[in-house]
Amino acid sequence: MNTERQFISLNIAILVVSDTRTDADDVSGKTLADRATEAGHHVIEKKIVPDNIYQIRATVSNWIAQDDINVVISTGGTGVTGRDGTPEAVTPLLDKTLDGFGETFRMLSYQDIKTSTIQSRAIAGVANATYIFCLPGSSGACRTAWDALIREQLDYRTQPCNLVQLMPRLMEK
Repeated sequence: MNTERQFISLNIAILVVSDTRTDADDVSGKTLADRATEAGHHVIEKKIVPDNIYQIRATVSNWIAQDDINVVISTGGTGVTGRDGTPEAVTPLLDKTLDGFGETFRMLSYQDIKTSTIQSRAIAGVANATYIFCLPGSSGACRTAWDALIREQLDYRTQPCNLVQLMPRLMEK
């Protein structure tokens, strides 16, 4: 952490993918919103949509088209059941994938949930200069992803490099 660098607050949108959750019982989205806010970022929108590829894609498409949203984090829909379609909804929108995110997330998750981590299809990437992270729906997975990976990569002070310092160059051709 380079304390000589000043923290840069980002605007984050959080998507909860679930057929059953409501604002009243959504723990995972609240976990992400709380952690982002505690880190100094602004959660400018949080939305719950059903496990429907087209509703997920429409929401994420809308957010990545907005200049004031820097990061989209989704939780839910990354498993292997018939209704789990978040990776299929989001992948076509990505300009670039961050393959190391999913690989590292599963490596870290293995410490807690052992071989069950192979059921996770967590992904990340960049679309229209917006970072996107798609996480499993459990609050434990959200804590692991934020605490061990996302928080530091969304902090400009993290060394030797972080995703924030690359933001001005994301639209280069």
